[in-house]
Amino acid sequence: MRRTNNQRWKMKTAGLVAMLAAGGVALAPTQAEACGGTFCDGGVPGPMPVDQTGENVIFVLGDTDLEVHIQINIDPNTNAEQFGWLVPLAAVPEFSVGSQPLFNTLLSASVPTYGLNTTFESCGFGTDSGPFTSSGDPNGGDTGEAGTSGGVESEGGNPVVKEVQIGAFQIAVLQAATVETIKTWLLDNGYVWDENAAGILQQYLDEGNVIVALKLAAGQGVEDVHPITLTYPAVETCFPLRLTRIAAVEDMEIRVFVMADNRAAPTNYKHVLVNPLKIDWLNFGTNYKQVITNAVDAFGADGRAFVTEFAGAGPGANLSVYNPAWNQAAFVGLDPSLVVSKLNEQNLASCFDNFSCFFSHPLVLPLLLEFLPPPDGVEPLDFYGDMASYVGQIDLLKWNDGAEFSAALLARVIEPGMHADELLTTWPYLTRMYTTISPAEMMEDPIFHQNPDLAEVPNVRIAENYVLCNADSVVTLPDEREFYIPGGGPWPAIPDEEWFAEEVQTVALKGAPMTLVNNTAAINMKLKEWNLSHGWPRVPGDTDGPPTTSDTDAPTSGGTDGETGGTGGTGSTTDAATTGGQNDDSGCGCRSSTDPQGSLWLGLSALGLLGLRRRRS
Repeated sequence: MRRTNNQRWKMKTAGLVAMLAAGGVALAPTQAEACGGTFCDGGVPGPMPVDQTGENVIFVLGDTDLEVHIQINIDPNTNAEQFGWLVPLAAVPEFSVGSQPLFNTLLSASVPTYGLNTTFESCGFGTDSGPFTSSGDPNGGDTGEAGTSGGVESEGGNPVVKEVQIGAFQIAVLQAATVETIKTWLLDNGYVWDENAAGILQQYLDEGNVIVALKLAAGQGVEDVHPITLTYPAVETCFPLRLTRIAAVEDMEIRVFVMADNRAAPTNYKHVLVNPLKIDWLNFGTNYKQVITNAVDAFGADGRAFVTEFAGAGPGANLSVYNPAWNQAAFVGLDPSLVVSKLNEQNLASCFDNFSCFFSHPLVLPLLLEFLPPPDGVEPLDFYGDMASYVGQIDLLKWNDGAEFSAALLARVIEPGMHADELLTTWPYLTRMYTTISPAEMMEDPIFHQNPDLAEVPNVRIAENYVLCNADSVVTLPDEREFYIPGGGPWPAIPDEEWFAEEVQTVALKGAPMTLVNNTAAINMKLKEWNLSHGWPRVPGDTDGPPTTSDTDAPTSGGTDGETGGTGGTGSTTDAATTGGQNDDSGCGCRSSTDPQGSLWLGLSALGLLGLRRRRS
């Protein structure tokens, strides 16, 4: 009954998608983008790997233990009951329900933002009296995001060393000498086997790893999916890409967050500083994913590299992750007609006047559908928005005394929220790294480490756009390099300026990065030739223009720890810009600045326009 009502509800409320907000969910279709595992059933006529369009993983790097938060997304067009995920680990972990609001918070707090501050040259029509500033995006477009096992193989060929249900998932930890034992167990327990995984899994087993197998428990659907947290003894992070390639697509996006005491960097992958001349600043970096793809595929990076999108102070605790008003005990013995009102009081829901329902946590609605389902033929939007009208139709047996709802709310919403809040307050530093990678390049699992000597990487990058009287413009990048733009756009490609990666580096445990490839001099030479061919910088006596650097070759190094938005004087260009496309972004927003003189004067001689585009999380 629950699934039937849910399906009807999805059809009716498809127009409410715009009500989705960061950290919450409205009465609208559940958004899930990809099967996050290795073995997924594509349905009739037979099993088929389902493409993974991206992965988000949070590592919490302590002194002795590693905590891994995995965001799981299931394609709603697949059979959720046959969803499966395999994760190789160096030791048998402890499991818990993860927090989707934690992912939302980290994504939102660190998403790279491209800004363009536009001013106009004085063309003899008046006297400057201060700039007028506003915000906006003229295009409205999106942008793009070996160890020792902790268990012992059980006797009699049974590879299960641990089995538990955590939230919506049934989880087993498997260990065996040969992959055939693992394969037999997976097939016997309803997993879909992909023969292409045999050799890769055997490598992991030979290295002493255990295999974590998880799938949705009986009665659970796509709407019940939540992140999973795994904790085990380790001092370095490892992302199991070798197994991921079985179900990956070309240029799959991977976004890694590290919460620790210091900035993190790739250990066995290269680190890339992106050439900011390739970013389309006029359109707020809408070509970012393609630029990153080209940069990590560049010579020296060879398809196995990361860029750093943000490194600095984390977002800290906030009420969207955990609210002290949440209290599961209030629902035990509660009259079921008052449940939604109690959720309103705890800021877990906003359902009023039979008009709309908004849930601040994505798992609250699935819990209601399970323990307090709408009556037959009644849509959830109608039921939860006006429960007083349906008192006589409430399924009292389902609700019972509310104890099961209370326990589930504690396990899936409150406890994960409390733990996420603790992480945000305990670990002061956040690093966000990003790459795109194709299956053929997934031959080594990336490892990450801390380096206390690395600089911060800002996620807000502002360029200056100076519009000339002839309608051309000059864009001054955050690193102070100037780029002449004929006709004011579109963003040009400099002939023979072919370098998407400004620098390719390796990063040790301490000290500054070691540069393997540095294209800055070649980039600056082509930029200087381009600018001179368009008469920039002007010779003395020409129409007044903005102050220019003494030479367009500056700075001597185009990228330090931040790829397209750093400041040349501090040695910090922005190490990666925005993520190319992401499944959990709440939308692009604009930030505005106000006229420092409080004036709305707008003249032909001076005008400033500030637009900021937050890339998709």
